[in-house]
Amino acid sequence: MRFRAAALVVLTGMSLWAQPGKNGYQARCVGCHGEDGSGGGHGPGFLNVRTPRATTRAQVSEVIRNGIPGGGMPAFALPAAELEAIADYTWGLKNAAADRTVVADGDAAAGARQFGAQCTGCHMVRGRGGVLGPDLTTVGRDRTPAQMAAALRGGKGGSMTVTLRDGRVIQGMAKNQSPFDLQLLGVDGKLHLLRAAEVQSAVAGPSLMAPVRGEIGDLVAYLKTLREPVGVAAGAGVGAGISFAEIARPRHGDWPSYNGLLSGSRFSALEQIRGSNIGKLAPRWMFPLAGAPAGLQTTPVVVDGVMYVTSVNEVYALDAGTGREIWNFKRPRTQGLAGDAASGINRGVAVLGDRVFVATDHAHLLALQRATGQVIWEVEMADYRQNYGATGAPLVVNDLVIAGISGGDEGVRGFLDAYRASTGERVWRFWTIPARGEKEAETWKGNALEHGCGTTWLTGTYDPEAGLLYWPTGNPCPDYNGDERVGDNLYTDSVVALDPATGKLRWHYQFTPHDVHDWDATEPPVLADLDGRKLLVQANRNGFFYVLDRVTGKVVRAEPFVKKLTWASGIGADGRPVLLPGNEPNAAGQRTCPSVAGAANWTSTAFDARTGLYYFFAHESCTIYSKRAEEWQAGQSFYGGGTRNSAADGQAKFLKAVDVRTGRVAWEIPDIGGSILGSGLLATAGGVLFYGDGRGAFVGADAANGKPLWHFNSGHRWRAGPMTYLADGQQFVAIAAGNTVIAFGLTGE
Repeated sequence: MRFRAAALVVLTGMSLWAQPGKNGYQARCVGCHGEDGSGGGHGPGFLNVRTPRATTRAQVSEVIRNGIPGGGMPAFALPAAELEAIADYTWGLKNAAADRTVVADGDAAAGARQFGAQCTGCHMVRGRGGVLGPDLTTVGRDRTPAQMAAALRGGKGGSMTVTLRDGRVIQGMAKNQSPFDLQLLGVDGKLHLLRAAEVQSAVAGPSLMAPVRGEIGDLVAYLKTLREPVGVAAGAGVGAGISFAEIARPRHGDWPSYNGLLSGSRFSALEQIRGSNIGKLAPRWMFPLAGAPAGLQTTPVVVDGVMYVTSVNEVYALDAGTGREIWNFKRPRTQGLAGDAASGINRGVAVLGDRVFVATDHAHLLALQRATGQVIWEVEMADYRQNYGATGAPLVVNDLVIAGISGGDEGVRGFLDAYRASTGERVWRFWTIPARGEKEAETWKGNALEHGCGTTWLTGTYDPEAGLLYWPTGNPCPDYNGDERVGDNLYTDSVVALDPATGKLRWHYQFTPHDVHDWDATEPPVLADLDGRKLLVQANRNGFFYVLDRVTGKVVRAEPFVKKLTWASGIGADGRPVLLPGNEPNAAGQRTCPSVAGAANWTSTAFDARTGLYYFFAHESCTIYSKRAEEWQAGQSFYGGGTRNSAADGQAKFLKAVDVRTGRVAWEIPDIGGSILGSGLLATAGGVLFYGDGRGAFVGADAANGKPLWHFNSGHRWRAGPMTYLADGQQFVAIAAGNTVIAFGLTGE
């Protein structure tokens, strides 16, 4: 007999519950979650079928066993029998709350047609549809048929009608509301960031979900088939939002990409904050990323008043004016990773249209819906089980999302990928390590080629006029033993200039041929226009300051910027370093300067085209390098040796301002504290240079002479770069300190 929507089977949940767990639940869980799971004095309820933390019986056990780090729930080290009994009882509470009335034997094909006619305006499936309702791509995996049926019978509110003081009326879903502000997702799919002063009234209303027309059983049958995560979203188009033209030439007050500008200069035209009023700068809001690593490396991106910040496998959308969370996307960290990806690094996002793009620790690239965080598409860039990962922020160029990979000390084969922003389809791949038989493979004599590294983990830059994409590459592997990779080892330790539409190489420049000191070229490749010339500027890890012609790749200038530099006497007329003897690692250990951390490193630099000054951190230090024979293995690093500090040389960190026209140091701040792995820099039209020093202070200095003008002690070691933006007509400066994003603004004005 076939049951339709009117024919219901009612199951009484109590008889199915695991009774032995009731006493354990009441003894350990009632105080936080309440007797029926609806919430107690110290914790939330867990009965919400729309946003559950655990959607399977096994997940309930895992939550009890491991707790929720950073969320206030401790882990319970219980005997297995007791833990599973409590999990049984908890699962029974969840299922009973979901209304165990189920619908049997619907017609999935009819349900698909019904869904298309009634539901796609609000709900997304596999990257297509509306955003007002939950994403249903995996609802068949995440919900029971009973939960689906209960939801389809009708919501119990959730809409809001807001009347503004200027007479406008906006209807939608409140993402957040407080006495001070309101973030509303309108029925038009746009986010409205409202302040209390502009709101006349905000009235809660009924659910926006219309009553289901037709058979609920058919819809449930269709929804049950939705189980697989989204992949490439064939045929989906990028929705309205920020255009690439607005990324290439940002709207006043936006910071729409990792470096703010595609040139990588980290210079802002904002000038509300200046030397004359910086004394009034103070924290305006703070947002902690609960459970995130303490050394966040994210640079916030701000578009349309919304800030996007990241931790490993997490993206948060915040109201940039208040720091209020709008939505968050989270996934568990991947187990079994190697290298930097395993340490929980993520440096940020890219945006285009209605999308925000982020890379996961296990080298997946995702497109999220900017208003809601729902997954539109997802692609695997590489197999993490072969030591690949991803830590960097993608870059949007025209309609492509450019993303690199990490694993540069773990023996991967480096590459750079471009994906269609609309669908996630891969358009091109540029291999930084050649395959055997290719011409460039002649620069790899030995057995190391297949695991040569040369990764692309730092965000590149783009010149729309020249039509060239510039991307820095990492060191060769094994890092310290070059015996099985005799030759220059192209294209490691280089900057490559690519055609962004095809990925074809236009030119390359290799800073450190046959590197045996782990001197990545993954420092920012900053594009500078001076005196009618198109230049590329970089303070390289190897201790030389380079100015290249970015159209041809030819060296214009190369000068040492540290005193402790033992490996080369200079850069020759052919652009190659003039090597000094006695610097190759050996079994006993060889002292060489700069250190393995470099005379410079990946943290953001800044350039002011008005003055021609380029700002960066420099490090005076040396390392004792040793080498050993080593074979590549999955899950392990591939150093081919080791390093230790040269204690006799000491260490010193400087903030330098170099005149790009001459290569001379205009000014410097010695003894700034900390290691080279610290804060980045931000220059502004207000004449203020922002950075974090090595002792926990966030500093605003006079960009003309380096004189400190203002500071705020955060108590944290810096790992992120500052940025600036406008919200509510006011200039803010934001930076990640520890696991918290802090936004500073002027007070009393």
